[in-house]
Amino acid sequence: MKIGILTGGGDCPGLNSVIRAVVRKAIDNGNEMIGIKYGWKGLLEEITMPLTLRSVSGILPKGGTMLGTSRTNPYKKEGGSDLAKINFKKLGLDALVAIGGEDTLGVASKLWKEGLNIVGVPKTIDNDLAATDFTFGFDTAVNIVMGCIDRLHTTAESHNRVMVVEVMGRHAGWIAAHAGIAGGADYILVPELPINIDEVCASLKVRHERGKDFSIVVVAEGAQFKGEDLAIQEESKDEFGHVRLGGIGHRVGKIIEKRTGFETRVTVLGHIQRGGSPSAFDRVLGTRYGVKAYDLIEKGKFGRMASLKGNQIIDVSLEEATADVKTLDLGLYEIAKIFFH
Repeated sequence: MKIGILTGGGDCPGLNSVIRAVVRKAIDNGNEMIGIKYGWKGLLEEITMPLTLRSVSGILPKGGTMLGTSRTNPYKKEGGSDLAKINFKKLGLDALVAIGGEDTLGVASKLWKEGLNIVGVPKTIDNDLAATDFTFGFDTAVNIVMGCIDRLHTTAESHNRVMVVEVMGRHAGWIAAHAGIAGGADYILVPELPINIDEVCASLKVRHERGKDFSIVVVAEGAQFKGEDLAIQEESKDEFGHVRLGGIGHRVGKIIEKRTGFETRVTVLGHIQRGGSPSAFDRVLGTRYGVKAYDLIEKGKFGRMASLKGNQIIDVSLEEATADVKTLDLGLYEIAKIFFH
């Protein structure tokens, strides 16, 4: 077989481990591999590269993706889906592995329904993709955020400040909750629950009355005040209809300082969360997903996605995986609330 592979959407650590696993397994079984560069853009514009055992050697510890990525949506371009199907055949592909989150895999699901042999691998640092317990990239992002919170603790304590840390999480607060608990945050704000700023300020005042002169507040970029819109950087939308979020941390920080009188500083971690070498967990998970993706192709089980359930790698339909956003387990948030004072 001739098998293509692409990575779409935001980059994250662990992508190269998936690419490496698919290539190694496919070539060991006598197949040809090609990389489609820059996500769906590469399929539309026929931007490819050969993938060999040599080309994937040494990529395991590297962050990002050797294939490049983009937020291209074939269904937002005139004739885009038809062109994708034409180029699939023109490139002589027997199957395609699409690695991405809900947007990339949403396109994959549609193209599969229109006749292309596609399987999916779940990727997003937000961990908000349905039908899988964890997406690779999430563990690394959480560890990066935790490390930043650890560092902010020392400067917050030195200056008797409140430090507000804005992290990624458009629809779900998985990063905020996991990193906040692991980093000992004193309050965590997530998209699943409206911000109760009175409660936040009261909690911080109680801490100060107990002699704690500093506090850490973690807020996901998609968190909102009740009845208000998302804090955004730009009104323009990408090809999947998303605006660029940002600014909620500064809004929260200003209100905290005004209401409590405590000196407050804001740190926006942004793309730091996406960078760097993947954690051991993400390297192993990405490798397992890549092997599963090839196995699905070999068995002709197209329209499926590799998924982690418990400690088992199974497969689920792309349609199921992209039907809903997986929001934060509020039971985990209740655990975090134990420490909000």
